[in-house]
Amino acid sequence: MSNELSGQVALVTGASRGLGRAIAEELAARGAKTAVNYFGNADLAGDVVRTIADRGGVARAFKADVRDEADVSRMVGEVEAAFGPIDILVINATGPQPFIPIEKLNWRAMLDQLEFFVKSPMLLVQSVVGQMKQRRTGRIINIGSEVFDKGVPEFSNYVAAKGAQLGLTRSWAMELAPFGIAVNLIAPGWIPTERHAGDPQEMKDAYAAGVPMKHMGENTDIARAVAFLAGEGGRFITGQKLSVNGGNTLG
Repeated sequence: MSNELSGQVALVTGASRGLGRAIAEELAARGAKTAVNYFGNADLAGDVVRTIADRGGVARAFKADVRDEADVSRMVGEVEAAFGPIDILVINATGPQPFIPIEKLNWRAMLDQLEFFVKSPMLLVQSVVGQMKQRRTGRIINIGSEVFDKGVPEFSNYVAAKGAQLGLTRSWAMELAPFGIAVNLIAPGWIPTERHAGDPQEMKDAYAAGVPMKHMGENTDIARAVAFLAGEGGRFITGQKLSVNGGNTLG
């Protein structure tokens, strides 16, 4: 274990599997007391907590629907009661991501994505920003996506919501910078996780062939980027989109 984040409290949403799990494990490995948020599967979240504990870290699982105001408020209160004020907020939770052609698109499909990438960040940041302002410190890290830069077809519901999330990041960064709070967004490429288990290998191979580094990334690539922004290296970085995708997009 590193002690870079010793004394810090981190909350990672959607942390029972995939990118969220890797991020939670990485922050805990660097010394942060880590709140593992989950919604659907307590067993998976418990496994994350046990893995962190086995490695010498400190973590607890907290159930909440991050789209629900009362749930978010309750969860943040429970985290603070267990560990203290939250220093690092990683907004990662997501839901189904269907491809929908324009002719079949409806407003509900748009709202489904906006609830995860606009409403949820709003609720989460509102729940922690007061104490961050008082202490004049804090790191807020959104997990975005390269799809906003690539304009993936038949995916406008998801692409638009991810673009809105980037807009929140930039505006909040300017608003909160005077209080010593940094707000950034990490935009991963296609990182194979459990949700992609059924995707054809030829699709993955075709994607990897188009990446300048000629391979797909791993969960740990995103986790280490989050840890960088959460740590001393991110002290003077705010309002930025960090693309972690092997050069698949520039900027």
